[in-house]
Amino acid sequence: MAHTFRGCSLALIFIITWLLIKAKIDACKRGDVTVKPSRVILLGSTVNISCSLKPRQGCLHYSRRNKLILYKFDRRINFHHGHSLNSQVTDLPLGTTLFVCKLACINSDEIQICGAEIFVGVAPEQPQNLSCIQKGEQGTVACTWERGRDTHLYTEYTLQLSGPKNLTWQKQCKDTYCDYLDFGINLTPESPESSFTAKVTAVNSLGSSSSFPSTFTFLDIVRPLPPWDIRIKFQKASVSRCTLYWRDEGLVLLNRLRYRPSNSRLWNMVNVTKAKGRHDLLDLKPFTEYEFQISSKLHLYKGSWSDWSESLRAQTPEEEPTGMLDVWYMKRHIDYSRQQISLFWKNLSVSEARGKILHYQVTLQELTGGKAMTQNITGHTSWTTVIPRTGNWAVAVSAANSKGSSLPTRINIMNLCEAGLLAPRQVSANSEGMDNILVTWQPPRKDPSAVQEYVVEWRELHPGGDTQVPLNWLRSPPYNVSALISENIKSYICYEIHVYALSGDQGGCSSILGNSKHKAPLSGPHINAITEEKGSILISWNSIPVQEQMGCLLHYRIYWKERDSNSQPQLCEIPYRVSQNSHPINSLQPRVTYVLWMTALTAAGESSHGNEREFCLQGKANWMAFVAPSICIAIIMVGIFSTHYFQQKVFVLLAALRPQWCSREIPDPANSTCAKKYPIAEEKTQLPLDRLLIDWPTPEDPEPLVISEVLHQVTPVFRRPHCSNWPQREKGIQGHQASEKDMMHSASSPPPPRALPAESRQLVDLYKVLESRGSDPKPENPACPWTVLPAGILP
Repeated sequence: MAHTFRGCSLALIFIITWLLIKAKIDACKRGDVTVKPSRVILLGSTVNISCSLKPRQGCLHYSRRNKLILYKFDRRINFHHGHSLNSQVTDLPLGTTLFVCKLACINSDEIQICGAEIFVGVAPEQPQNLSCIQKGEQGTVACTWERGRDTHLYTEYTLQLSGPKNLTWQKQCKDTYCDYLDFGINLTPESPESSFTAKVTAVNSLGSSSSFPSTFTFLDIVRPLPPWDIRIKFQKASVSRCTLYWRDEGLVLLNRLRYRPSNSRLWNMVNVTKAKGRHDLLDLKPFTEYEFQISSKLHLYKGSWSDWSESLRAQTPEEEPTGMLDVWYMKRHIDYSRQQISLFWKNLSVSEARGKILHYQVTLQELTGGKAMTQNITGHTSWTTVIPRTGNWAVAVSAANSKGSSLPTRINIMNLCEAGLLAPRQVSANSEGMDNILVTWQPPRKDPSAVQEYVVEWRELHPGGDTQVPLNWLRSPPYNVSALISENIKSYICYEIHVYALSGDQGGCSSILGNSKHKAPLSGPHINAITEEKGSILISWNSIPVQEQMGCLLHYRIYWKERDSNSQPQLCEIPYRVSQNSHPINSLQPRVTYVLWMTALTAAGESSHGNEREFCLQGKANWMAFVAPSICIAIIMVGIFSTHYFQQKVFVLLAALRPQWCSREIPDPANSTCAKKYPIAEEKTQLPLDRLLIDWPTPEDPEPLVISEVLHQVTPVFRRPHCSNWPQREKGIQGHQASEKDMMHSASSPPPPRALPAESRQLVDLYKVLESRGSDPKPENPACPWTVLPAGILP
């Protein structure tokens, strides 16, 4: 079986060889191409190329018409009629150039005769920087060198090593680009001072060159293996007691360590001698992740360092925090007796925290009483509480990790804007790049030297005054009057910026709005209601969403015009205020339908208009137009009715218009309740009539009332309103004058007498006495009856 396989292999090789020979013969069966002096030439040399036809290989019957053409790659460079062609070629480039000879006959395609490749190159340069190395005590010797420029020709390199006792090792490399060879032998430390010499030689068709000899010893070329099994140990979980351990080869004498925080690019270097695989590190920072690497060397002065070991990453233990928190606060009045205090603080840096902050301790203290009011532990960087508005308050905040707490930061709660003379002046906020705002100000009018520090505070502007919006601040020394704020700054967002000047327990502040980038708002305000108030209208709107404001708003504009009108709309421009969401307009005409809309403006331009609302001002009648005529008419009527003559005419007219069923016989006064009770009163009083006549004088007879015009057949009537008492004595004369105006007489009645008979006058005086002496009328007594008297007589 083995013999059969061997025979088949030999047959296959023979067939392949025959095919290659036949292909070579077939390629140049019509002629030959020769190159002189050689197909391998030095750069810049000249070559002669000849092309000749073999017998009977030219054009049939027209041998003189044979046309030989020489091509350089695909470009024709020469031609000749006949059986041969000679051409001289110069300036060939480095590398390989292909020449092809072809035969052209009439009425036929060109026929390839033969071709040749010419190789252009240079002799090898002397190899440079030959060096040899043995990796580890058990490694093998390998050498490297620099070839120099490329020869563009096949070049062979031979490396030779000579040692003590005439020992020689040789290794060849037939790769054109060879610059490394490994002898495959191991040098032992038995004779560390023994010398070895290495040399490399390069050879090609145009020449050869050898490097300078390189002489070295075992200690010179042996490079230790990198240290391994690296670990770190912290004694008693303390960063001050840190030991690094590793393993090395037995002959290592010197080590170097490098370490750095994981987020740093700079290494800390340490060289140690005879470390025996351990070293103590004393300058590590707490709670920091470090990267460690180690390298080794066999001799202090000879040899080379090993490669760096694989990195070891480890985090150091925690320590008690250092530094103090940066604390700021805000005050907000809730009512007349309470206020809300919101505290904010910044995280400690990694170097200050020295561990994971577990919580913050907040202590609120009333200074007057001197006792702690509130102690709170929180994991957040803010805290809010409500305290009375009276008293002096102070707060202390500290951070704690597993090892302890930082020093507390103490601040006194005061009104930061109370001192007007401390308020910074001419505050401005200008964009400074994409996400930066430059805030500038001038010192306060008060003595600038009194200012201890400035605090610049900023937060996103929200129309609703949302207290949950993150607060940012930075502190500036008193000699600075500008600050570049960049923390949490976004484009197209408006920020409310305050600048505080602090001096002891006093503070003054100024504020401004600013943004890092702005453009016209994306939408206008949405009008949600229009109401009428005293001849004007009140427009209410919803604020533009923050994400659509695109910067700080400067103004609102309210537009209106008559419906279906082509005229330009009127407008009212309102300065922007955060809390404003309504505005009155009093220039609209009543009973005219208007279309209203609103826009908003930033420094970059005006927004598109918001929703449109129609409104018609109904209006009310002008009350002055009705009140003034009414007052005039009332004055005229009062003047008319106050005349005696007009009153008489009115009473006569009313009496004539009274229906007949309302009239009745005048009752006899003798039948009244008062008259019936009189005898009893007289018996009890036993007052003589003559005495009454003496005690109550008769009033003078009034002048008779002359009526020049009366209505006939009218029954005289005098109707008094409901009364419960007789007229008072002292009001007799006034009553007489009033009754004189209220009396009516008919034309058929006789003229009134000038005086009553004595009996009648006595009876009247008796009525007066009874009335004056009687007590207050009782509820059960009936009202006084109708009284009819002659004109001019008052009872």
